[in-house]
Amino acid sequence: MNLLSVGASYRTADVATLERLAIPDDAVPGLLQKLVAQPYVGEAVVLSTCNRVEIYAAVNTFHGGLGDICNVLSEVSGIPATELAGHLYVHYDEAAVQHSFKVSAGLDSMVVGESQILGQLRDAYHVATESDSAGRLLHELMQQALRVGKRAHAETGIDRAGQSVVTAALEVAESHLGSLEGKKALVVGAGAMGALSVATLTRAGVGPLRITNRSAARADRLAEAYGATAVAFDDLDAALAEAELVITATAATEPVLTRARLQAAAPLVVLDLAVPRDVAPDAYDVPGVTIIDIDSLAASRRSAPAAAETAAVEQIVASEVDHFLGWLRGAEIAPTVAALRTRAEDVVSAELRKLWGRRPDFTDEQRGDISRTLHRVVQQLLHSPTVRVRQLAAEPGGDQYAALLRELFDLDVPHATQADAVPEIGGKA
Repeated sequence: MNLLSVGASYRTADVATLERLAIPDDAVPGLLQKLVAQPYVGEAVVLSTCNRVEIYAAVNTFHGGLGDICNVLSEVSGIPATELAGHLYVHYDEAAVQHSFKVSAGLDSMVVGESQILGQLRDAYHVATESDSAGRLLHELMQQALRVGKRAHAETGIDRAGQSVVTAALEVAESHLGSLEGKKALVVGAGAMGALSVATLTRAGVGPLRITNRSAARADRLAEAYGATAVAFDDLDAALAEAELVITATAATEPVLTRARLQAAAPLVVLDLAVPRDVAPDAYDVPGVTIIDIDSLAASRRSAPAAAETAAVEQIVASEVDHFLGWLRGAEIAPTVAALRTRAEDVVSAELRKLWGRRPDFTDEQRGDISRTLHRVVQQLLHSPTVRVRQLAAEPGGDQYAALLRELFDLDVPHATQADAVPEIGGKA
């Protein structure tokens, strides 16, 4: 099996496209099952955030796996495959490992170094584990990616420039409102992004701060935790009319903030961090209302960590990629070593059967002694070579040793060879 990463993000697609690609939380398990049911996909993890949708997969072949994933994404999003291809990036094997580690470390985020992506990746891995769509390869990749992200934040200052997309959005809001301290704010949505928004606004000193959510219980809990006020969702219009700053981040499939609502609430600054967007498309030109969404945030963001911090994280990623590839090469030779040991045991067993046929006079005790002795001899003969070949396989170019063993001993190892070649690794579809 080989690693394949296919996705679209704020770098390759606008919000309208990301909206169509976005996978609701409750739809992720079904998508995972659809992916692993494809002919060339053996394992899958789905990462869907406000500014990216990515599929990490273990596939039998590059072209077959890529075709399967693109077809599934096209089906669930309603975007024709030919149109979708223009927004996708594709990474294979080593490049897929490197990309996943960069994502976990925040190097590929809209706000470089933000730590929220680490929790989102952890959640994606958890869902895949619960859905039984992650096998040995993706378990190892996800666990190592999470470890890389933790190292990046613990060992460098990569996150000093900004903790999240919310932080960056508030920087833009300040250019319209001035200092946020004492500004009346409203958060619409009490999910992960809503909770992060409440925490960030609290640190910024806004007040009073109100929270509304379709599930009143979640809004109540969040408000109690941060000393804010929960507002019934039916009272959204009244809450909007009192606010100066609104952050909206719901999981609604239809716009929550309509043109009429915003006209009644003006003047207002709205940070729409939801995908799909919470602000109706026809509401962007409402007089007195400034709307900042993912598109405008990507265009205006200016926070960036120092070059030295970025370089330090890049170095961590590079060393961890080498470490993972060494593990991967070692894991790839394991079936070949197992096949060699099986072949040796089969030969011993066959010879013993012949010996028992020639010497029926041997007692059970004698047969046991002879059998144990021969098996020990084979194990001792194979021990040093198999240990050494595992070590050699973990080094660059180590795949040649597995191929050599298969050729020398005529071993039949399933999935030992690649079914199709890849002209370029890490390229764009």
